[in-house]
Amino acid sequence: MSKLNDYVRSADWQTEKHVPVIDAPDTFTSGEMTAVTVSVGKQIPHPTTTEHFIAWIALHFVPAGAKSSYEVGRCEFSAHGQAATGPNTGPLHTDSAVTFKVKLATSGEFHATAYCNTHGLWESSKPVSM
Repeated sequence: MSKLNDYVRSADWQTEKHVPVIDAPDTFTSGEMTAVTVSVGKQIPHPTTTEHFIAWIALHFVPAGAKSSYEVGRCEFSAHGQAATGPNTGPLHTDSAVTFKVKLATSGEFHATAYCNTHGLWESSKPVSM
């Protein structure tokens, strides 16, 4: 029997437009709120059309030595140019980027996932220390 992680893709974000990129400092200061931005298409823009778009981005944190993750947050992108007048004629498109403000108490690793309606689930990770 297959598992979902058999279908999660990853690659170098500099050559693949679907990989979520985690922009965060390598070192956090204990008790200090810090911005962590996750985006898709940082190096190679991902299209945002009615037919092809990033539906959501999620960010998890796994503390060092832990056996489970903590969901930091999830953002859904709802405007892909659709309108009653037809595909890609709408007045609004969203960009696939979200910023979370986090305060860490321990070192660990961020894990980001992003879902493309055409190309499936993608992931990346970034270790951080205190």
